[in-house]
Amino acid sequence: MIYLAAIFVCLVGGAAALVTRSDKSRPLILPVVGAVHFALAINIIWGSPVAPSYGILHIDPPGKIVLLVVSLLFLAISFYAVGYLRYRLSRSNRVLCFCMLMLLGAMTLVICTDHLGVMWIAMEATTLSSAPLVYFNRTRLSLEATWKFLLICSVGIAMALLGSFLIAYSALIRGLTPSMSIPSLIQQAPHLDIVWLRAGFVFLLVGYGTKMGLAPMHTWKPDTYGEAPGMVGAFMSGGLTSCAFLLLIRVQRILAAGGQGPWTRHLLIFMGLLSMLFAAVFMLGQRDIKRLLAYSSVEHMGILALGLGIGGIALIGALLHVINNGLTKGVLFLSAGNIHRAYESKSIPEVSGAIRRLPVSGTLFLLGFIAITGSPPFGPFVSEFMILNGSIARGHYFAAVAFLLLLFIIFLGMGRTVLTAVHGRPSVAARHTPYQDNIWTAAPIVATLLLVLIIGLFIPAPLANVLQQAGTYMGVKP
Repeated sequence: MIYLAAIFVCLVGGAAALVTRSDKSRPLILPVVGAVHFALAINIIWGSPVAPSYGILHIDPPGKIVLLVVSLLFLAISFYAVGYLRYRLSRSNRVLCFCMLMLLGAMTLVICTDHLGVMWIAMEATTLSSAPLVYFNRTRLSLEATWKFLLICSVGIAMALLGSFLIAYSALIRGLTPSMSIPSLIQQAPHLDIVWLRAGFVFLLVGYGTKMGLAPMHTWKPDTYGEAPGMVGAFMSGGLTSCAFLLLIRVQRILAAGGQGPWTRHLLIFMGLLSMLFAAVFMLGQRDIKRLLAYSSVEHMGILALGLGIGGIALIGALLHVINNGLTKGVLFLSAGNIHRAYESKSIPEVSGAIRRLPVSGTLFLLGFIAITGSPPFGPFVSEFMILNGSIARGHYFAAVAFLLLLFIIFLGMGRTVLTAVHGRPSVAARHTPYQDNIWTAAPIVATLLLVLIIGLFIPAPLANVLQQAGTYMGVKP
């Protein structure tokens, strides 16, 4: 029942957001729901074992990692939202608060089920609940971004549905009882029809890869992240994409149980490096700080796919990178949102001297850049090093060299824009805007960055145990 409780608290919070009249008090519902959801998530992850509920609600070890990221990131965003929305009282936040809570509930359902059909329904629900969030600013560009997000992701999710049917059909054609339950499919995997099983994986890779933002299915990301509020971009980049990656992990496990692991790994390695290449090309000369973060998300989804494809210690690194990327993207998007609000622009050269204009947010944005590019002593350095080490250990030397080269190019391209934004002198217009850092909009970012730093210095034992469980579940030998 605890899975139902984690989903139900989001529904109750959403209903409360709809009936609350005050735009000033309504955002307070978010941290209340966030705190309760986080407490339930901790119980699910580290509490006593919980039996499946109603046959479809169950969480696997990789799901525990994604649940931790989603719940922790939402908790930070929920406190940030209280301060952010006080600057946006000219526009009603009823729909935003409601959709944020529905998005959290849909993500929780994606994570806490082992049924391909229910996962698909929940993932489609994330698309529908995200669209109004992208349109919050109600500009021509935000409307265009919303439609692009809906159209591209709807095509992707339709392909994922077809892929799910094809995997079920791979059992039916062999005279087996068709099922969309992942444990059942894993048990039947050695007897499934290889052709239809592979076809199903390709459609699922394209479908859920679209939700992840893997290249070349990433085209919705720059516009969506560029036009959505920073808090929305943070939750989508750190949470929604992690959920899509979790679904690929689960499907890949079915294929691996059917003896198709090497074939899927080659596809994942190719998609991972291709995504990093696209990100590297489009980051060079990028002048919009939020679109820059969108391409950074494309890069890191590629890193996750690469780690999953290589396997072994690289897979453990990818699972750890889900946490590091999710939290660091929270730091970057939230601090970029503060900068955007202060400058009333997100483009270079209008944005310069951010450390002088917003000492806290400007510094956090700079530190977030250092972290996300894999520099020590932050968490992404550890997870990316594990992926590199795994590539070499398993003989993927070309992938290892390409990985390092692309990371270097991305560091240069991203660094040029970030350093221009944070250094120099702010314009006269920027110095006279009313926005200033406050405890609500700064403290959650500081806390999130401290977590990224802690993981870079040492991995706490409870987290290490969950990572080890996930690795064992995925067949990684200790």
